[in-house]
Amino acid sequence: MKKKIGPQPMVWPHPVVLVGAVTDGKPDFATVAWTGVAASTPPHVTIALQPHRYSLRGIYQTRAFSINIPSEDLIKETDYCGIVSGKDTDKAKDCKFHVFYGETKGAPLIEECPVNLECIVRHLLNLGSHIMVVGEVIESHISENIMVDGKPSYEKAGLFVFGPGTYNRVGEPFADAFKIGRELKGGKA
Repeated sequence: MKKKIGPQPMVWPHPVVLVGAVTDGKPDFATVAWTGVAASTPPHVTIALQPHRYSLRGIYQTRAFSINIPSEDLIKETDYCGIVSGKDTDKAKDCKFHVFYGETKGAPLIEECPVNLECIVRHLLNLGSHIMVVGEVIESHISENIMVDGKPSYEKAGLFVFGPGTYNRVGEPFADAFKIGRELKGGKA
């Protein structure tokens, strides 16, 4: 039996990222849980920000942004960046972030985050409560300490997710992707 609860964006859990933008000439970071992969070739990602968000102003100003994926040891800083506005404070300074830049000067990156994506804006779509920003990933930066056999390790990154109202640890792997489904047809796909 199912219960109707009305239209909800219930794609759980949500990844938690720190979106970086140079806003009014300074690096600013906003916590965003509404983000996702949009395409692989060329690589594109999406974020959704409410129109009043200070970081969105920076995205409009520079047409660039970063996605910084924090580890669990940055939980306080991540939460802080979601509850305080960059209009009122310098979040990079408050959180003691070591900010660096790649090719895109409008996309500040956080050294402490194990994964950083530099993005340039390709599309902005007004969806009512949020502006969806589609960005092309022009470079990915990965901390060396999470690399295993030349690839980023999901487990070593110590990532967490949001949903709803709490932050949650990412669990252990339990099945092999692109393999487990073959069991339905006797090992053939």
